[in-house]
Amino acid sequence: MNYRPLCMIVAATALLQAPLSSAQDLYGDNACIGFDCVNPESFGFDTIRLKENNLRIKFDDTSNTASFANFDWQITANDSANGGANKFSIDDITSGRVPFTIEGGAPSHSIFADDGGRIGFGTSTPVVELHVVDGDTPTLRLQQDASSGFTAQTWDVAGNETNFFVRDATNGSRLPLRIRPGAPTNAISIDADGDVGMGIQTATASLHVQRSDGSAKLLVKDTNATAALRQLLVIENNGDPAFLLTDTSSGNQTEFRLLGTDDTFSINHVGTGGAEFRLTRAGRVIIGPGGASNMILNETGTMTLAGTLIQNSDVNAKRAIEPVAGEMVLAKLSELPVSTWEYKADSVGVRHLGPMAQDFHEAFGLGEDPTKIAPGDMAGVALVGLQTLAREQDRQLTELRREASEKDQRIVELLQSQTALQSQIHALAERLQALEATAR
Repeated sequence: MNYRPLCMIVAATALLQAPLSSAQDLYGDNACIGFDCVNPESFGFDTIRLKENNLRIKFDDTSNTASFANFDWQITANDSANGGANKFSIDDITSGRVPFTIEGGAPSHSIFADDGGRIGFGTSTPVVELHVVDGDTPTLRLQQDASSGFTAQTWDVAGNETNFFVRDATNGSRLPLRIRPGAPTNAISIDADGDVGMGIQTATASLHVQRSDGSAKLLVKDTNATAALRQLLVIENNGDPAFLLTDTSSGNQTEFRLLGTDDTFSINHVGTGGAEFRLTRAGRVIIGPGGASNMILNETGTMTLAGTLIQNSDVNAKRAIEPVAGEMVLAKLSELPVSTWEYKADSVGVRHLGPMAQDFHEAFGLGEDPTKIAPGDMAGVALVGLQTLAREQDRQLTELRREASEKDQRIVELLQSQTALQSQIHALAERLQALEATAR
């Protein structure tokens, strides 16, 4: 390309603005402008050279009509003040701003635009529209500096061999978001409707968690060292809130539900005709298949069963087994006060019969609470009492049988004696008759 016309224009402009003693020179196809140009100047491959201690190219737009742009611009090489910055900048002279600066010593390819319009930061071969390369944690910083009246805040978006992360640089460099290398496709996916999928591209719920390796689960964990009540899961709804458990292998479903109309929590095996478990706010518990009431534990503690109460009495579940002195139990049982009474929580006129728990506990020392009696303990005391009475009755019957046997023996002996006596009397009678016959 022939640079002679441009060189002539630049040189002529320089010569018109300053005396020749300023060492501004023009040599053929090359131009040197500045106080430090020499004659002859060794240009090398330079076509135009600015050479002095204040290097500036100024664009002074003299437009004075309001409809025409008229900002003045300047290309500046280095600050002019002692200790100033080594830099190359484009200055907005009209506004007194410096919108573009390259600092001296910036590495190669700090900013690189390729022929496809891709921008590289730290690379001359960008492969996407914006490509950032660095040897350690390439980072993009977003800094709100409070110049517009908003609170200052700085965020970093960065990535390295351990994770991609968002860093809250203002508040202790916290990392509220991390993505580990190797995270699976669709680890987090947000649909157009706002549904969030984890492990699935197209979520079918507000939060949809799906995996196919048997590891899908939810964990809500508070690691605060102070023991305290914490609501770790809250479910709210304008109506009955519920959640559903489904066994996809069988199709069986169970619904956990809060019935808002009567304030009852229920568990319902779907398709059985009704809830199998109900718990009212008042404390009543109702259990039964398909909504039946086979067991009712009411607010006052009264339990009603449609079947039989069965308590565990397996010998394998017991320890410290000791025999019982039935006579002692019977003696205490005979002295145990038994009354009829009403529970204060019952309706007036509902009567019951039995001992007071305190008296029962004092007499037999059974159970852990002196204000309660276990049905099994009550039955055990009654059973021992009956066994003792039965054994006493057997003993008495045996004694009576022995006495009766002795009496029977005595009767036999008496009868035998009576028979012998009768024989003797009969023999005497015969002898008497014989004597009387001889005397005649």
